[in-house]
Amino acid sequence: MRIVTLLAAAILCAGPGARAADLVLTHARIYASPTAKPIEDGTILIHDGKIVSAGKSIQIPKNIPADDILDCKGQTVTAGLWNSHVHLLPVQFLHADEKSAPELTKAFQEMLTRWGFTTVFDIASTLANAETLRNRINTGEVRGPNILTVGEPFFPPHGVPVYVQGYLAQQHITLPDDATTAEAAARAQKQIEAGADGVKIFAGSIQEDTVLMMPLDRAKAIVNEAHRLHRPVFAHPTNLAGVNLALDSGVDILAHVTSDSHDGPWPSALVQRMLSAHMALIPTLTLFDVEAKKGGATPEAAAKFADQAVARLRAYASAGGEILFGTDVGYIYQFDTTEEYALMQHAGMSFPQILASLTTSPARRFGLSAHTGSIAPKMDADLVVLEGDPAADITAFARVRCTIRNGTVIYRAPEKTKQ
Repeated sequence: MRIVTLLAAAILCAGPGARAADLVLTHARIYASPTAKPIEDGTILIHDGKIVSAGKSIQIPKNIPADDILDCKGQTVTAGLWNSHVHLLPVQFLHADEKSAPELTKAFQEMLTRWGFTTVFDIASTLANAETLRNRINTGEVRGPNILTVGEPFFPPHGVPVYVQGYLAQQHITLPDDATTAEAAARAQKQIEAGADGVKIFAGSIQEDTVLMMPLDRAKAIVNEAHRLHRPVFAHPTNLAGVNLALDSGVDILAHVTSDSHDGPWPSALVQRMLSAHMALIPTLTLFDVEAKKGGATPEAAAKFADQAVARLRAYASAGGEILFGTDVGYIYQFDTTEEYALMQHAGMSFPQILASLTTSPARRFGLSAHTGSIAPKMDADLVVLEGDPAADITAFARVRCTIRNGTVIYRAPEKTKQ
């Protein structure tokens, strides 16, 4: 089920308040979409936050100031990247109403825009703070990505995951613990009406010595309420039982591959169920490497844990499943995306598939493909300039020279010093 109509309408109304100045990108290798052939030595002309034209032999208006012409020789331009699994919970984002604009711009640059992200989906934080961040970006006060958010997530009763309890207590953040299924469904409605762009459930929540499963009737009630209001639902699965619960309740997107080391490879029957449900998958492969090392695993054990995650992505991607790029950044503090791209490629994903997971697939999944996710006239000027060519070296996706949102440069890499 595609949950698109109201979400798209909400975002179309949320653009930055200030018009961007004219901007031109020249001499670039342009990948307009994952299926398009690259345009060599191409030009992109931007006006009022929109792409006017993109291609070869484009006339550059004479009134464009030299500072607004970016020479991209030897560089690659794609549509702005999406990270469909982030958290706006690090301390540098909390109490956003008390932070200065430069502080927040710097925080967004370090975690997100430095890595080319022009749109992110925050899939567990606090709705009020996420809305404050979004509003300060959309007024032009803070330079940051387009933010979609689910706000507070939904847990099994008394089921906040053990691994976040300490941090939440330290930051004095109390997440709701719905007493009944009816209360959970009512909260889903309330959060969406307050501005949430989706809902997230913990189908399986890791506790001290067990995985606590969400009751199926509760999961269905939350999912049904979100779908009634035309919003997508994410699920944190943890294990195969969590994936099956997500499927049984009608969830749209898995927030991770499963992490239970006892599960083994995903069975083909499960993959087929996911395909039939048109379920999208956010792999978050780097997370498994980070968590294994944080837990004191030996290099061999950490590699085995990561390899299991890679194999689960391989099973779904090779079967034609929809993949959305995401890293769980904001929970993990490895902002650098290099490892994620390398692991996705190791899972058998090609450059076009990885580019799709970063651009066209999330734009389509979340109902925004009419105006973002690819490079074409009249599309939003959400772009990223990369050093090198990710078709030749997939990790070039992490070597960002410039990030542009709605025609405004929101991150520019420092100039390299000459030796």
